[in-house]
Amino acid sequence: MDGINIGLLGFGTIGTGVVKTLARNRRVLEQRLGFPLTLKMIADLDIETDRGIDIPRTMLTKDADSIIKDPEIDIIIELIGGIEPAKTFILDALDSGKHVVTANKALLATHGKEIFERALARKRDLYFEAAVGGGIPIIKTLREALVANNYAFIYGILNGTCNYILSEMTDNGLSFAEALKKAKSLGYAEADPTLDIDGTDAAHKLALVTSIAYGLPPDMGKIYVEGISGIEALDISYAKELGYKIKLLALAIDRGKTIEARVHPTLIPFNYLLAKVDGVFNAFYVRGDVVDSTLYYGRGAGMMPTASAVVSDVADIARNIKAGIAGRIPHLGYMKDISNQKTFMDIEDIISNYYLRINALDRPGVLAKVAGVLGKRDISIVSVIQKSEVISGHVPVVMLTSEAKESNIRMAIKEIESLEEVLGSPVVFRVEDKKLKNRRPDVDQV
Repeated sequence: MDGINIGLLGFGTIGTGVVKTLARNRRVLEQRLGFPLTLKMIADLDIETDRGIDIPRTMLTKDADSIIKDPEIDIIIELIGGIEPAKTFILDALDSGKHVVTANKALLATHGKEIFERALARKRDLYFEAAVGGGIPIIKTLREALVANNYAFIYGILNGTCNYILSEMTDNGLSFAEALKKAKSLGYAEADPTLDIDGTDAAHKLALVTSIAYGLPPDMGKIYVEGISGIEALDISYAKELGYKIKLLALAIDRGKTIEARVHPTLIPFNYLLAKVDGVFNAFYVRGDVVDSTLYYGRGAGMMPTASAVVSDVADIARNIKAGIAGRIPHLGYMKDISNQKTFMDIEDIISNYYLRINALDRPGVLAKVAGVLGKRDISIVSVIQKSEVISGHVPVVMLTSEAKESNIRMAIKEIESLEEVLGSPVVFRVEDKKLKNRRPDVDQV
């Protein structure tokens, strides 16, 4: 049987992994599919560097357009990354009648609506499993395996760089700067890690997950994002003392007519499953109304795990081509636009528990003043740690609050930092702990 021809745009780390996978597992792929997958051409600006793969020089070109326009190529794999020229290449490929596989989360999270609409108009498949979670098949799971479910929530640790840094700070007592330096030395962080540590990378992934789960078009502007660069070793230590780990958590929660979509450092209890996800690993914790709670864990990045997801998408599309169909599985999980049924919740309207660290003068009555400010905003204190050690004339006071509205917390913080007994701005983190919930729907243990 005739095979399916593939064109690859981007011969970097992931592209190299894809080429290795197609060569190494060629036989098993053909046995499972019933026909061969043939990599016909590869385009990259650098066609001189040795990638450690024995391929004919004639397969390499700097001209991506020649691959896109090649009538013998059925599927284009885009692994260039970034916005341009990747966006133009994908749109041109769809216009040329090609199906597309991409790992480009940033592009889909910011321009996905246009790209998915083009794929639908051209009746072509566009798969992107590798854009979220590396080797963890979360897109296929949400879109297909759990199709019978309404999703109460999806919680995720979606960035391996941040998770590694926080694990080092927690387990080995490193400062943020020390942990970041170690992550770079081991290749777990980019030379410029900004998109990782400021939460943007995790937010790109959450935008796509939220779209599939709730039928909303990807919209980065509606996702609240905080990074991890402001986390201090002191807060890691106090969190431990209270029984928590700090994780960069991505949360998508169904609140009926609205959806919470946010990425930020979060305290979660040590006994929660996500608290046990350490190092560079990623995980998704999903609650469906039919299946109940499920956990998906694995390597969220890296050459071979991501290549595994890319080739899986290629195989799915190849089967569709052989069956003479496209669009069998909706790109974002829904056959029609339902985006007008739900909206995103503003961050100031969420209700959460909070961790507060205040640097206060060592005077009687300070805690009472702070409690009074919180009480005016309908915020109760659940527990307090007040250290005897004096740091620069001030004493750290750490509190866990009852559930409170974000807007109330923000107003209280402004008033607290204006107190003459308080030095600087209080440190604030959100807390996800079922034991502290008293006004929110049950969201189970993460």
